[in-house]
Amino acid sequence: MLAVEAAMRAYAPRFGGDVELWGLTGLLHDLDYERYPNLEDGHPRYALRELETRGYPPELVRAVASHADFLGVSRDSPMEKALYAVDELSGFVLAVAYVRPERLAGMTPKSVKKKLKQPSFAAAVNREELRRSAEELGVDFDEHLAIVIAALAERQDELTPAGAPSP
Repeated sequence: MLAVEAAMRAYAPRFGGDVELWGLTGLLHDLDYERYPNLEDGHPRYALRELETRGYPPELVRAVASHADFLGVSRDSPMEKALYAVDELSGFVLAVAYVRPERLAGMTPKSVKKKLKQPSFAAAVNREELRRSAEELGVDFDEHLAIVIAALAERQDELTPAGAPSP
């Protein structure tokens, strides 16, 4: 969630968004996933109820709902589209970082695209969805990769600690 927060904060200025709101949306979007991972009746329904009960802004709640395709909530605002576009990609970029000795330092879109071509690497990630979500956001895929990589690299110490296991 820290990675998604970082990527959302990076995208907010590009779309004239509130950096704090966008960052908070990224940070909270999966708050119930570990406890209620069942997509049939769990995530993100518990998060949505909790966010509404606590009075979070409606645009934050709607963005969280729209990041789950199976809820059928359209992605209309730039914040909603950005959340969807950075969610899976942030995790994929971190997976790439964990198999690199230098982690996020010096990572390029080319190195991420190389891993995207390996179906066995992070096999659960839908490659077509990653590309389509960048397109829906209106950002070239290479540029999208560069934005997310740069955002995560700024917080490398939090996201890929020095003591983390090396490949």
